[in-house]
Amino acid sequence: MTEKIICAGFGGQGVMVLGKLIAYAGMLHDRQVSWLPSYGPEMRGGTANCHVILSEKPIGSPIVSGDADFAIVMNKPSLDKFESSLVPGGRLLVNSSLISDKASRDDIEVYYIPANEIASECGIEKDSNLVMLGAYLELTNLIKEKEIIEAFTKVFDNEKAKLIPLHKKALEKGAESLKI
Repeated sequence: MTEKIICAGFGGQGVMVLGKLIAYAGMLHDRQVSWLPSYGPEMRGGTANCHVILSEKPIGSPIVSGDADFAIVMNKPSLDKFESSLVPGGRLLVNSSLISDKASRDDIEVYYIPANEIASECGIEKDSNLVMLGAYLELTNLIKEKEIIEAFTKVFDNEKAKLIPLHKKALEKGAESLKI
C-alpha cells in the first residue's frame, strides 16, 4: 500500500517537522519513504509544505501532484492550494483554529481540528502540528504512536527531546479530538 501525504501551512507552524516525523516513523515501520520540502521565498511566516510518501514498494518520484491520499493543512492559503490535490475519497485535516472556511469538495472526507486550542491546553502552543499528527495517526493506522515517539528522538535535538511527554500528550489529544 502507498500513502501520499501533503503537509502545508506557514513557516513556523511545524509542517516540515510533521512531515519528517511521518517519514521517520515510516522508516521505523520498514516502509519505503520520501520527504520533499518546499519553502516560499520569505524568511519567516511564508508558505511551507512537504510531500511525504510511504510505500511498501520503491518510490519512483517524491512529488505528490494531484494524487494525494491525505492533506494536513494548517492555514487558509494551504486549504485553497491543496484541497484540489486530493484524490476522490481522500482525507483532509483542517486546522479549524486558523481556518473558518469549509472545504468545497464533497467527494473527500474532511475533519476540522481546533489544533491551536488543543495544543495550548496541552502546555505547548507550538504543538498544533503534533495535534494534527495525532489525528492523522488515528485516521490511518499506518503508523503507530510508539513509532512516532521513537521518531521524536531522530527529529528533535536533546533539548526538545525533554519535552517528549508533552508532545505525546498533544498526539493523544489530537487523536481524541476525532472521537468527540
